[in-house]
Amino acid sequence: MQYPLVHVGFVLLLVGTQGVFSLLAVLNVRHAERVLDREQAWVEDALGVDDLDELREYHRLTSAFSELRSWIGLGVLLLVLYAGGLSWAVDVLGATGQPVVVQGVVFFVAIAVAAQLFAVPFDLVSTFGIEEIFGFNNQTPRLFVRDTMMQLGLAVVFVAILGGAVLAFIEWLPTLWPAAAWGLFVAVSLVMQILYPRVIAPLFNEFDPVEAGELRDAVEDVFERAGFETSDIYTMDASRRSSHLNAYFVGFGRTKRVVLFDTLVEKMALPELQSVLAHELAHWKKAHIWKQFAASAIQMGLVFAVLGWLVSFEPLYAAFGIPASATYAGLLLGGLIVGPLLQFIAPLSNRLSLAHEREADDYAAEIMNPEPMIDALGRLAGENLANPFPHPWYATFHHSHPPIPERIRRLQERADGDASDEPAEGPDDIASGAD
Repeated sequence: MQYPLVHVGFVLLLVGTQGVFSLLAVLNVRHAERVLDREQAWVEDALGVDDLDELREYHRLTSAFSELRSWIGLGVLLLVLYAGGLSWAVDVLGATGQPVVVQGVVFFVAIAVAAQLFAVPFDLVSTFGIEEIFGFNNQTPRLFVRDTMMQLGLAVVFVAILGGAVLAFIEWLPTLWPAAAWGLFVAVSLVMQILYPRVIAPLFNEFDPVEAGELRDAVEDVFERAGFETSDIYTMDASRRSSHLNAYFVGFGRTKRVVLFDTLVEKMALPELQSVLAHELAHWKKAHIWKQFAASAIQMGLVFAVLGWLVSFEPLYAAFGIPASATYAGLLLGGLIVGPLLQFIAPLSNRLSLAHEREADDYAAEIMNPEPMIDALGRLAGENLANPFPHPWYATFHHSHPPIPERIRRLQERADGDASDEPAEGPDDIASGAD
């Protein structure tokens, strides 16, 4: 085996990263169960959850299944790599005599298809097993197949276009391709802000503008309070697939829209719904979308800088028995190395998101009063069986939103005239979820 240190470092990085995050997942489950026992009365009152056993079981199952899926995926990946699957694919593609860019497009499309097929059995178990058991699944097998085929088609198109473009940059701009690829991804990210709400999302769901009536009046009231002209508020038929509640903001300029799940509209009182809407409008008013975009662009710049070095690192190719001319294989191996690195720097992007979510909560409380937002947060967590007490270490790496108890306590303090930008210290540790 050539370059044993490369192999040792590669395997340790992938397996070690998965091991660290699996340990965090175990800590998270155990921690949540301990705090749930202690704060049972608070959970029942604030979140409306009467059956804590159901919440515990849902959290256990989803966490365990997620880790199982990750470990099986990692095992299959390492098996393919070390059984010679990568070198075999490069040899087969090289024998076609096609340009490297064409070989790479076929290579990446094949990987996209394989990844989608690998995910299908896990998605089936998650949708028709776990989600069904807990009463969340509304999806039919026919709709599942349609969604899967649609996702596969979109993946093939985007992978072919982006993968081909990056490989062309490597051929044409051997030293400057990371900068060109970074510019491409920034541009695509901007374009997707326009395409997603108008073209892609409607492929999966129906979006109906909020028409005249009680809901429309409530929406207009929020917009008036926030100083916005009422427009682009839609309900989405999320209930076709799941009974989970949610809302989101997407787009910019004339494509911007706030989307309310129909499940949210059905299960929330109007003041609660108004608070959720005000929270989403805050992301717009406070320029959170652009700040997150800038942070993501910086992160992608670092990613391509590292990839630029890895793609030109010949021992990486030699270690897996592939020629250095097969830059598409180098991109794959480089991406596998960069992935764990991104996981470890996730706290940086999460920190920014946490600040934005607190700011949006404060804004919602400012224009709609804190109490409806408190009720809305409790209902969202309770209806979705969300874990209210994540382990602090787990939350640092995985959560872009503050824990529900922290958000509720901050709003309660605001309602009492004692708001604070930081969680208060004291015996009431459910705000941070600490033991």
